[in-house]
Amino acid sequence: MEDSTPFFTNDAVVFGLLMMTLAFVFATSASKHPFWVKFYTYVPTVLLCYFIPAVFNSLGWISGESSKLYFVASRYLLPASLVLFTISIDLKGILKLGPKALTMFLAGSIGIVLGGPLALITVGYFFPDIYMGTGPDELWRGLSTIAGSWIGGGANQTAMLEVFGASPVLFGQMIAVDVLVANLWMAFLLYWAAKPEKLDKLLKSDTSAIIELRDRITKFREGIMRIPSLGDTMLILGVGFGITGISHFASDFLAPWFGENYPELNQYSLNSSFFWIVVIATTLGLIFSFTKMRELEGAGASRMGSVLLYVLVATIGMQMDLGAILDNPVFFLIGICWMFFHILIMTLVAWLIKAPFFYVAVGSQANVGGAASAPIVASAFDASLAPVGVLLAVLGYAVGTYGAYLSGLMMQWIYGM
Repeated sequence: MEDSTPFFTNDAVVFGLLMMTLAFVFATSASKHPFWVKFYTYVPTVLLCYFIPAVFNSLGWISGESSKLYFVASRYLLPASLVLFTISIDLKGILKLGPKALTMFLAGSIGIVLGGPLALITVGYFFPDIYMGTGPDELWRGLSTIAGSWIGGGANQTAMLEVFGASPVLFGQMIAVDVLVANLWMAFLLYWAAKPEKLDKLLKSDTSAIIELRDRITKFREGIMRIPSLGDTMLILGVGFGITGISHFASDFLAPWFGENYPELNQYSLNSSFFWIVVIATTLGLIFSFTKMRELEGAGASRMGSVLLYVLVATIGMQMDLGAILDNPVFFLIGICWMFFHILIMTLVAWLIKAPFFYVAVGSQANVGGAASAPIVASAFDASLAPVGVLLAVLGYAVGTYGAYLSGLMMQWIYGM
């Protein structure tokens, strides 16, 4: 593929462009002009915050691949936003949501494990040439890395690369499939998160527990709301980024310590700094929710968390190249087919247990997107629900290697038939 330099290479300029995009979206979404009122009736704000940077990247104005903004947003802004969401969380209310959330997460994992082999069989029937690769270029080796990414994340993806030994060229093509298909699915989830009632009606869902939790948190917020002072805002940022700093400090010790002393636990991502940053930030946020820090919600803690999260949304969007599908259309067809089977299995399970679409969306994204994007989808339903996405995503780290390995073995067997 021909290497191309984006028009804007300075990350300060790119960040300014992303912030102006977010400002435009939220300013127009608050407008009373009839055009914008009608426009945002059909198009959710969060979807635009995600899609417009993707268009910039696809046009070559910016480059998600060469920019460091996603790294900064995921390592610094995401943990801070998780802290600010969780310090006001109603933990008892989340526990009352019951086992359906876990069931849908596991259904999503099973959908990924089985979806890969089913997609390989389906597409291979129409395009038998996909079985022509030999050695490290055998397609199943590359597809196993997608399974790792879609259940656990980057660490699990790398583990599958090491285990099954896909060639660098094939792995690069699989990354393109992984990113584009996963992001298109996330765009779909963000669209329907703004109006889940229609899908809940189709699934005959029982949404009472989610509605009760949302109403309780709304009532709590209304009881403590105040106009924030400069001191309030500084305290909110101090708590968010202070705990983020603590999380980084602890992860700098924990990740290499587990990697050196307990390498057998690497399959659970315990040697991953990002894993520990997310877990520690969320845990400390939950601990603070039992203290007076919870009252920072009245000064806009979750609103500040939303600001940080939307910056992350924009940086995730700029990773997607809409034109990449033209490079290897059959591979993308496998990815789309794979995602279809994942969705089909999740939808069937949701219908059987009458699970709300919220569980479908967050359970799926906890698998496919992981800790960086599951809270985004959860907060698209309601900001107070973001921690549910994080808690489920952490499970993905634990089951990712096992599920991806099993899926890879099944695809290897199909490839050799």
